[in-house]
Amino acid sequence: MTKKKADNTACNSYGLVCDCNPDSAYKIEAILSVDERGQMVLPKDVREKAGINSGSKLALISWEKDGSICCFALIKAENLSGMVKEVLDPLMHKGD
Repeated sequence: MTKKKADNTACNSYGLVCDCNPDSAYKIEAILSVDERGQMVLPKDVREKAGINSGSKLALISWEKDGSICCFALIKAENLSGMVKEVLDPLMHKGD
């Protein structure tokens, strides 16, 4: 089932390469189980759609509410540099 995102300001403010915006849709791709070693498996079809291969690096982003982590997101590490640049550039040039 595909739904519209109610609020994806995290995506917009960081300028993700995936071009998330208020009109983007989200869906539950899979329900993952955590094994006794704390490992999870991303289903093959999800990995293929996302271009995730053996050796791919993912950044785990978390959101905290009331002192506990409530949400997670995975972002390809290769997309982080663009996010960091967009966030830091305005700070570095503030007052120029």
